[in-house]
Amino acid sequence: MPDLTIRNLTATALELKLVERFDGKATSGGEHKVKGKISGVFKGSSVAQHARIKGESRDSRELSLPLGRFETHGTDVQAPEPGREVVRLTFEFDGHRYQVDVPGESTRSLVMKKLDDGPHEYTVVYVTNGSCVSIYSSTHLVSWMKELRDEWPLTALSIPGTHNSPTSHVALPSVRCQAVGIREQLDNGVRFFDVRVQVNSNDNKSDLILVHSAFPISLTGTKYFHDLLDDVYSFLDANPSETLIMSIKREGTGKGTDEQLSKHLHQRYAAPDNAKWWTEPRIPRLGEARGRVVLFRRHVNDASLDAEHDGRGYGLDCADWPDNCEDATTGGPGIARVQDFYEMDASHNIVKKIELARAHLERAAERVCPVDPAPGDENKPFFVNFLSASNFFNANCWPEKIAAKLNPATIEYMALRHGEAGKGPNELPVGDGSTGILVTDWVGLDGDWDLIRCIVGWNARLQLKE
Repeated sequence: MPDLTIRNLTATALELKLVERFDGKATSGGEHKVKGKISGVFKGSSVAQHARIKGESRDSRELSLPLGRFETHGTDVQAPEPGREVVRLTFEFDGHRYQVDVPGESTRSLVMKKLDDGPHEYTVVYVTNGSCVSIYSSTHLVSWMKELRDEWPLTALSIPGTHNSPTSHVALPSVRCQAVGIREQLDNGVRFFDVRVQVNSNDNKSDLILVHSAFPISLTGTKYFHDLLDDVYSFLDANPSETLIMSIKREGTGKGTDEQLSKHLHQRYAAPDNAKWWTEPRIPRLGEARGRVVLFRRHVNDASLDAEHDGRGYGLDCADWPDNCEDATTGGPGIARVQDFYEMDASHNIVKKIELARAHLERAAERVCPVDPAPGDENKPFFVNFLSASNFFNANCWPEKIAAKLNPATIEYMALRHGEAGKGPNELPVGDGSTGILVTDWVGLDGDWDLIRCIVGWNARLQLKE
């Protein structure tokens, strides 16, 4: 077996102090089957191995291996033999000790056990086929933005998002993209929401209908935009440290236009709750956006909104969204750089999609955002990276099947290679190490939020610049 590599992806220096080796018994084996839903989000690119300790330690070794903040170190600790061994690692920070067993008893991330009253909490992702232990700062996902400074532009942050965010209901094949609803997504750290609405007329008294392409998002009754906003407003009232970005696009079979949608959003939703929305046509700092919905519009505005904000317009303008793109810009150079390749026709396209997502992660990591940017320096674009793809006519390419491959492959990449200079697909240097905005399908199934935890965890790197 190869030796373990340890990545300390936290803002605290750690030291590996003790290694113990146990016999283990496999707790699962064989490949997970996906039948209409994801049976386990984190598997790695190959089958994940899990084991339970049998008996007492058969080997114990004290050592002293310093692990600096966001540093990667090789070790002379042999990785556990899959399904047969468990290695227990004990780390120390400021005199306090923390312990973790790798592999764990399930596919989930591992929470380090505190051996005393240590002040920190740590989460571990173990990638079997990389023999890599990646350590993240455990985060309260409901309010993870609380730890970040007001001065950061939103584009500096690593932000989890969801594709066709409200589509967690019983629906036609390929229409449903999410395992859980909006409030549960918010409570577990999602902060970018992709929302598609149908506009039926120019009557501002009618509500917007939530859709996915031409289809309703639920077979059990129409779902409305105002109900989604009720969940959002309730969350922001309870968590004023947070903000969220809402991408809004017109779809469906309604006869309304983009311009009518823009007036409807402004007159019925944003203007009456002005304190809940950020509609300036510039990317805000986190402090400006806390407690608010940032409007990221994928529709054309009505000319009547051109006079808003002293004639600068209304909302972040991404109306010229590039279709099926591998790497393209929208809204000029200052709004977003996008990977949104979504056409799936065969398994080789899934491999292509994984590589495109990794390449965009690498681009996001290369960029440097200044704290409290001066005028002229603030227009660093969002890197928006869609992990979603589908093919309505091929059941093997429905959203849940794609997610079962893309999500674990992304976790694995972030654990093994993200933020490592020269280790990405294009061997780029590393700047801030951000992930950008990752837009996902089918997170949260059966309480599995590992992908979201990995994305949020990278914000700890911003603390190194403070």
